[in-house]
Amino acid sequence: MGGALVGAVSKLKEHALYVAEPNAARRRAICEAYGCLVAAESDFGDCDVVFLGVKPQVLADTVARLPLSANALYISMAAGVSLAKLQQMLPTGAPIVRIMPNTSVGVGEGMVLYCTGEQVSAEQEALFVSLLAKAGIVDKLDEKLIDAASAVSGCGPAYVYMFIEALADGAVACGLPRDKALLYAEQTLIGAATMAMHSAKHPEQLKDEVCSPAGSTIEGVHALEAGGMRAACINAVVAAYRRTKELGK
Repeated sequence: MGGALVGAVSKLKEHALYVAEPNAARRRAICEAYGCLVAAESDFGDCDVVFLGVKPQVLADTVARLPLSANALYISMAAGVSLAKLQQMLPTGAPIVRIMPNTSVGVGEGMVLYCTGEQVSAEQEALFVSLLAKAGIVDKLDEKLIDAASAVSGCGPAYVYMFIEALADGAVACGLPRDKALLYAEQTLIGAATMAMHSAKHPEQLKDEVCSPAGSTIEGVHALEAGGMRAACINAVVAAYRRTKELGK
């Protein structure tokens, strides 16, 4: 996820980017791909903006060993770790933005949820939004909603990839070559999602418009309902939300 955000921020060109990554091969690959510099621990004290792209389980230990400045803007993507907990880990009075992005930021079609701490100024928030302008949609919401929203947009790409694979598997079972099946499934999701976003119609209405009476599509919809697709999707989001809450404890 951190690498995907580096890719989004690097598109702006006017900022010097430093990358800290313990895996040497991955660090080298990121720096070569995006024109970044390798960050030493001493560099953190001089940065204007610090992205904290580590797992919540190791965040406190990571932050504790870095020479951080209270003047920098800190952007955390640690799942489930609240602004209040982040404030306890970071320098007193440090401005903090909590974000939950998804991997699609790497292709400029991501969803970045965010909320801000009380110390974040309007200028710093504007800077943050500008840094991720090439990532996709950047949307602010109340912190109490961010874990629920992340269970959809943060975890959702995995569910979508499973659906793409399943659609393609079905087409292969019907005789279509694998490469064609994947292409058709991928483009179908792109088209349907774009239509849903740009239409004033509810997804239910858009679905109904594809379903002709006694036609092929309604038979497929019936099969999905019989297989519990809606319940499975709802359960997936709720399970991800509950796990996020556990990680933040």
